[in-house]
Amino acid sequence: MTVVTKNISIDTATLPVMERFYTIQGEGFHQGKAAYFIRLGGCDVGCHWCDVKDSWDAEKHPYINVDQLADEAAQYPGRLAVITGGEPLMHNLGALTKALHKKGFQTHIETSGSSPLSGSLDWVTLSPKKFKAPLPEVCKVANELKVVIFNKSDFAWAEKYAALAGKHCKLYLQPEWGRAAEMTPLIIDYIKDNPQWTLSLQVHKYINVP
Repeated sequence: MTVVTKNISIDTATLPVMERFYTIQGEGFHQGKAAYFIRLGGCDVGCHWCDVKDSWDAEKHPYINVDQLADEAAQYPGRLAVITGGEPLMHNLGALTKALHKKGFQTHIETSGSSPLSGSLDWVTLSPKKFKAPLPEVCKVANELKVVIFNKSDFAWAEKYAALAGKHCKLYLQPEWGRAAEMTPLIIDYIKDNPQWTLSLQVHKYINVP
């Protein structure tokens, strides 16, 4: 399913880019697949356990033309592009997703869902945050709901958003990296009792790739 949206702002031909790199997807449904990541600067959510806080200030990062980004991505054989952040939906992604599609990419996004969708997206991974709630329209179209478990109370919170997601949405529970030793056994027990959920681990951190 491709989500095509229109945004009231003009498609952005340049975007603030913290980093971009070719690696494997380390989390969720597409774990283990070759992927080109484009990490945009700017975030208005501000999770205290965020591991890329340098991405929060968009003005700290260079603005790069979307055609250049797509050209650089196309130098690698994989054709899965993951747009992440920060919070990538702070930006209009119409021009970027169009440029990536022209190069034959599947466009994926990792988002908190706190801003409206934009662009043409082939896969939406929603990772809701308590600091700024996701929009209902993002919950409805998410292909994948990935909830980070930091405390025991987060299980009930995860069920809240599972109820808002569409029937097609795949459900994942992922331990917060700094509390993985404590939370992973709880997640395993929870999934045994609630098999609609699947365990997601940050495999890229275990194998030391970006």
